Amino acid sequence: MGRPGADTSKVSVLGVRHHGPGSARAVRAALNEIEPDLVLIEGPPEADAVTSLVGGLEPPVALLVHLADTPKAGSARSREGWGFWPFASFSPEWAALRHAHDNDVPVRFCDLPAAHTIAERIARAEEAEERREQAANEEADAPSEVGEPPEPDPTPERAEDPRPAEASEPAGASEPAEEPRVRLDPLGVLAEAAGYDDAERWWDDVVEQRVDGEPSPFPAIADAMAAVRAESGPETGRDARREAYMRQTLRGALKQGYERIAVVCGAWHAPALRDLSDYSIKDDTALLKGLPKVKTTATWVPWTHGRLATASGYGAGVTSPGWYHHLFTAPDLPVHRWLTSAARLLREEGQQVSSSHVIEGVRLAESLAVLRGRPLAGLDEVAEATTAVLCEGEQTRAALVHGRMAIGERLGSVPPETPMVPLQRDLMAAQKRLRLKPEAFDRDLDLDLRKDGLRERSVLLHRLRLLGVEWGVPRTPDGGQRGTFRESWRLRWEPEMDVALIEAAPYGTTVASAATARVVEIAADAELPTLTALTEQCLFAELGEALPDVLALLTDKAATDSDITHLMSALPPLARSTRYGDVRGTDSGHLRAVAQQILARIRVGLVPAVRGLDDDAAARFVKALDRTHNAATLLDDDLPAWLDTLADLAVRDNVPGRIAGRVNRVLSDTGRVDAPELRRRLGLVMSPGTEPAHAVAWLEGFLQGSGLILVHDEELLGMIDTWLLALPEERFTAILPLLRRTFGAFDAGERQEIGSAVTRIDGGGATDVRERRPVDVRRAAPAVAAVLGLLERSGA
Repeated sequence: MGRPGADTSKVSVLGVRHHGPGSARAVRAALNEIEPDLVLIEGPPEADAVTSLVGGLEPPVALLVHLADTPKAGSARSREGWGFWPFASFSPEWAALRHAHDNDVPVRFCDLPAAHTIAERIARAEEAEERREQAANEEADAPSEVGEPPEPDPTPERAEDPRPAEASEPAGASEPAEEPRVRLDPLGVLAEAAGYDDAERWWDDVVEQRVDGEPSPFPAIADAMAAVRAESGPETGRDARREAYMRQTLRGALKQGYERIAVVCGAWHAPALRDLSDYSIKDDTALLKGLPKVKTTATWVPWTHGRLATASGYGAGVTSPGWYHHLFTAPDLPVHRWLTSAARLLREEGQQVSSSHVIEGVRLAESLAVLRGRPLAGLDEVAEATTAVLCEGEQTRAALVHGRMAIGERLGSVPPETPMVPLQRDLMAAQKRLRLKPEAFDRDLDLDLRKDGLRERSVLLHRLRLLGVEWGVPRTPDGGQRGTFRESWRLRWEPEMDVALIEAAPYGTTVASAATARVVEIAADAELPTLTALTEQCLFAELGEALPDVLALLTDKAATDSDITHLMSALPPLARSTRYGDVRGTDSGHLRAVAQQILARIRVGLVPAVRGLDDDAAARFVKALDRTHNAATLLDDDLPAWLDTLADLAVRDNVPGRIAGRVNRVLSDTGRVDAPELRRRLGLVMSPGTEPAHAVAWLEGFLQGSGLILVHDEELLGMIDTWLLALPEERFTAILPLLRRTFGAFDAGERQEIGSAVTRIDGGGATDVRERRPVDVRRAAPAVAAVLGLLERSGA
């Protein structure tokens, strides 16, 4: 039974599908007719504190509810202590918010508080962590022969970003476990009853493509959902608690004396709120008793159309938010306007599209709608018309239009008075000062560090990366072009970055102070490679206050760490830092001293480190060796001693073939081994007494990265060719996969050049003289001047 005396005739329940232009238009029309004195919206009540900001919001936006306190990064509270509730201009909930704001009508959110939702998720995540830790401990205690792998963690990782089926549920956080329950697909049932085989197409035809002036669909929707719910049985678990809380909120509003209450909720919940007398107050109270709770706070953040799309994983998403936005904002002649915009986009891309294309496209889209029995042309028909007429059947051009228009790249905005942590405000001020606008699409940014404003942009992006805000990602290795004053970035703002800023708030009130504190915290427990990387990042981010602490720890670790792989990993960023220290105006004397100390220790430990390595380990060591050589080159004065060490290693026995070959290539490229000596060493490696597999490994290490040396030294190529021809068939077959791996790593141009060189070999020997065309200095002069100009402008 319901509350005695409850007058549900005062309540109008508007059951909607979240994020639909027809639903939003119908809600707007119904509210204008009802003229409610209170609007209730399905969503977390924490939003009540920020509804006053609706007038300054530009959708798409999202309500962000997060823990009032800032949890430790990486903890279950940090991963699960927040949730998003997104709204677009075509969301019916947004239409209700705007109506309430524009007409000065009280508005409240009536779903189960996020304080309970978040508490449930945190408890579940903590339980999963305990199970994982317990399983790990049991595995460690058990004998290795019978050890079982730990049970997989049922809590999804953040990267998977599973989305619930209701928009009033937080987007971007995992759901609490519930007992399994079979629920009929209400749209599928109603679509089948109407003779449709596609529920989405039925809903679009019946609701989303509605125009102003049509009768309200909400009574019929509520009746249809009541019939479907009767087949499914009563709600249980979390959905039952949600509906109980909505009913309690509605009863409270009636008790307060409101006469015309409009409730905007998911269509599935409409019967549960319309028929209050079917539910007992006592039962609803019991359902809500003893729920876990945490302290939360709410704010608004910008959202994107891409994050509203089903393809993003959002459970309440729509296939084409850009199309829905178009239908909502252009109710008259939507097909004509859409194809006109598509034609404009194609013309901007250099395609020849005329007004006649648009006219024929409109005719085709409308004809397809008639043939398919649809009241209006939908996105399918418009897309086919775009492909066939505007793009003349070319799928690539059509995909461009679909990606940019059907999904869209719209990013919303929030007013300055929106509640924010100080760190967010500092970032907004920096973005405004540096004219670096956050955008929802990829944008390439090239920076010349010699210009103060551009260098400050670089500093900001590097500081944000230290805080876990990957707004910008370097497009070049190691964050910049080595030895130059230039950096290249790819920028894209994602809504989750606001969460990362909130999580980083305890480190400081500004981006600079927070990044400094974060670096010091990371350095305290870091290994040597991490410390050297942090040193480089401190220079990029101009964190002068953090650098002394990091360098002190780095010096201590470098003096005590005996792992040569750690030392080889640590040296490259430190050597680069000596160069960037000069570029960014930082004294690099201390950095160079530490780098020289590390290089000296690598030289001492290099020979023992290569003994007994298998092929895979040797391949990894070769990469480390190349990075170390590049670092030694940056240190200049230390390069001769490093090459002396390599020269000693190159002539030692029992060095893995791949490493020996690579060392000899480095010595050859630097002039420490001349051509005759190199041929002599290759001859020894390919002598009959040497295992062919070792010789091929030597050759692979020698040629790694570039095989053009064989083009310029035909005698060397002839030696290899002669050796291969002399191998017995079974031994050649055995090493063939290794040869394919070696030569397959070259690009097509290199392989072609080597093949041409082989054809010039006469009987296994090199040709006497390789003919070369004379260089026309006069004709080459403009090209040389252009290359020199490019090198000068690049700072190389």
